[in-house]
Amino acid sequence: MTGIIILLVYVAIFVGSFFFIKFVVRRARADYTSLKTVTFGDESAVVSNRWASVISVVTIFLIWGAFTGSQWVPGFLQAPSPFVGETTFDYTLDDGNGNRDDATVFVQVFNFGDDVVKFQVEPGDGFAKDDAVAMTASRTQTVLFDQNDEAKRKEGASVVAIEGEPISAGMVVTNDKGRFALTDKGAISFTPPKGLQMDPVYLPPPEAVLDRVVEIGSEGYRGSTLAVHLGYSLFRVIAGFVAGALVGIPLGYAMGLNGWFRGWFDPIVEFMRPVPPLALIPLIIIWFGIGETGKIILLFLAALWIMAIAARSGVSGVNISKVHAAYSLGASKWQIMRHVIVPNSLPEIFTGARVAMGVCWGTVVAAELVAASEGAGMMIMVASKFTLTDIVLMGIILIGVIGFGIDILMRKAESILVPWKGKH
Repeated sequence: MTGIIILLVYVAIFVGSFFFIKFVVRRARADYTSLKTVTFGDESAVVSNRWASVISVVTIFLIWGAFTGSQWVPGFLQAPSPFVGETTFDYTLDDGNGNRDDATVFVQVFNFGDDVVKFQVEPGDGFAKDDAVAMTASRTQTVLFDQNDEAKRKEGASVVAIEGEPISAGMVVTNDKGRFALTDKGAISFTPPKGLQMDPVYLPPPEAVLDRVVEIGSEGYRGSTLAVHLGYSLFRVIAGFVAGALVGIPLGYAMGLNGWFRGWFDPIVEFMRPVPPLALIPLIIIWFGIGETGKIILLFLAALWIMAIAARSGVSGVNISKVHAAYSLGASKWQIMRHVIVPNSLPEIFTGARVAMGVCWGTVVAAELVAASEGAGMMIMVASKFTLTDIVLMGIILIGVIGFGIDILMRKAESILVPWKGKH
């Protein structure tokens, strides 16, 4: 339910921001250039809207903070929090002989991360005795009500009502005090109101993730600092990507320029392209062991087929009229290759390089499962085993930030090396 609400909030902010920026902040120009789109073959006419980028990032941050109880988000933007404090509920016990008695369960609900302190209450009169329960917010607690009752479940006693509402096995009673049900053995299962905020076990607030960045950056994690972990991952990704590009680009050119090469390698490339790198891990371990070589080869294979297909597509997409024009001017095959084929295929190659780099970053987590002692992927996988969600989220965010930074550098390089992209 919380996920659906988050999605609807995100969609609502997207739609509202679009119309606000379009009709209030910045009215669209009505000239010829503003009407051009990629549909008319001019990709350069479509540029990233800075307002949209800023609002998108702020929106994600605010939603993240609002649904995790972040102290960085103003209170009026916070989603309803789970119940914390003291509450009570009454239950009606049937002793199995038709006699019934009411008792009260006193509950203290503690916030996430707080120590749960048990307490006691006076049992009261009757064969159904009052109980005391201490629990954590948003959790479900099983109340063994008959631990101090005179009528026991094993003797036929059973709960027949909660807060005056009839209940039996398979039924659920929900009211303003929470959700109630009976377990298979007749105990009371109680869940206080959860609100809409996420449990930190599933999604910690932004400040918890930042605290982990500072902590691991200074104290380290499993013997290495954060810089060392990220450095190892970055080295493996770059080494695997560069190796894949050095082999894949010439292979793609050969397939795009020569029928024999295309016929020979096309079945191999098209067979390996849909195979996920994760499926290759067992073979990588058998063939190359669990050292650095195996990890880099796995990333090499992740990039190889993408780069080969990108280069082949770039060569195949060269306008034949340009080749004929070069021949008519007396150009040699080498000159056509140098001045026509390569320049016109570079945009496709850069696009493939950006895709391959993203795949390599996605694969590095799996590559570092192979007996790695350092790396962002190792941190994520080890932390997940101990339900350290803040470390898992920290690793994911840092991988995404570094990957995004590399993509920006590749875009800059493309704008410098291929200034003619989208202009002819």
